[in-house]
Amino acid sequence: MTQSTQDYPGERLGLPREGTGSIGRLGRRVGALFVDYGAAYLISGFFGWDPLAILAIFAAIQIVFLPTLQGSPGHRIFGLRLVRVDGAWVGLWRPVIRTALLVLAIPAVIWDADQRGLHDKAAGTVLIRS
Repeated sequence: MTQSTQDYPGERLGLPREGTGSIGRLGRRVGALFVDYGAAYLISGFFGWDPLAILAIFAAIQIVFLPTLQGSPGHRIFGLRLVRVDGAWVGLWRPVIRTALLVLAIPAVIWDADQRGLHDKAAGTVLIRS
């Protein structure tokens, strides 16, 4: 029988158990997703609530705000920020990769022991509490 090498999500990444800098938990991430998707839905009213417009606006929100504010409006409202695994700025290409995979939805619902979705793993990012 093998035992887990970590006691809490984010320990392998050197993150604290709780508080500032700890892994952003599922509730906060889902809340942030609802805020961002809701904003995209409302803005898409100018385009007749076209489903592709909703998706494109959601992607634009992510790609614009992740590198500039270290998180989307939903992330910031729920006290989250996006950083590289080493804690540095995410840069410009990581948000594009992350968002492209997030729009596919499948990578976002599959995560590891650190509660990082496949979209975050592929982009080398992690959502932490701010």
